[in-house]
Order: sequence, then structure tokens, then C-alpha cells
Amino acid sequence: MSYAVSPSMSDDERDIDIESDEEDGGGYSRGSGQYSQQVDKRAHHNALERKRRDHIKDSFSGLRDSVPSLQGEKDGSRFQASRAQILKKAADYIQFMRRKNAAHQQDIDDLKRQNEVLQTQIRSLEKAKMLGVGEMHAQAEAGKYQEDSEGSDRENSTKGKRANKKMKTSV
Repeated sequence: MSYAVSPSMSDDERDIDIESDEEDGGGYSRGSGQYSQQVDKRAHHNALERKRRDHIKDSFSGLRDSVPSLQGEKDGSRFQASRAQILKKAADYIQFMRRKNAAHQQDIDDLKRQNEVLQTQIRSLEKAKMLGVGEMHAQAEAGKYQEDSEGSDRENSTKGKRANKKMKTSV
């Protein structure tokens, strides 16, 4: 074996050059140990690559099955969604679900505020009950007359706006 060593090569480069010549050169015979190791390495690499591709394929199948608009597009269907279509529809579905969750959170916040108002009313009624039925009745009558006089003004100011939700409560 002769190696061409350039004077401009560093020691590390010469070592790499010699190693690559030893691996590449010399025509392997089928019975040689190095040829067998190279075949084993290639087979191992191919198996790892196949496993990686199968994992990606399974992941796309799982993603496709998670998106409602793609659930009918299995392998046997007449139309198979491409990976790009799966990613696009998955992104669209995530955005849709984020908007839906935000709307639900707004509803939850509204219900919490309504619950707080009702809790305040309950405490007021319980306090009035403690004061006595006579005083409470007088206060309720006074409030009723005041509401009747303000009722028409309130009706005029709420036209065109969303009506407040009212719940019936019994005490």
C-alpha cells in the first residue's frame, strides 16, 4: 500500500486519509470480516431508517385520525390526504379549537360574574330576613315603586342592546 502524503497535510488529515484508504481500498472478498461488518452496519442502518419512517408514518396517521375533517380518509378510501394536507388541516383545527375555547372561557367568566351578583343578592335577602319580615316588606314596596318609575327609562336605554339574562330565584 502506498499513500500519497502531501507536505501541506496535517497529521490528523494524514490519519483520516490512511483510514479511508484502508476502508475503501483493496477489493473486499466475500469471506472477509470487514465486508461482513460493513454489510451488518448497512443492514442495521437500513433497519433504523425503516423504523424512523414507520414512526413518522404512524404519527401522521394519528394526527389524521385526530382531525375530524380527515377522519374518513383512511388508507382504503378513494382520497388519501397528503402529509401537507394533514398538517394544514391540523393547524386549521387547532386554530378553530383555540377560538372555541376562548368563547367558552368568556362564557365561564360571564357565568362567574352572574354567580357573584346572585350571591350578593342572596346575602342581601338573608340580611333582610334577619331584620324582620315587616321592615323587608316595606323596603321591597319602596323599591318596587322606584323600579316602576325607572322602568320606562330603562326600557328606552336598552333598545338595540343585548338583553340581560335574568334568572328566577325563590326564597
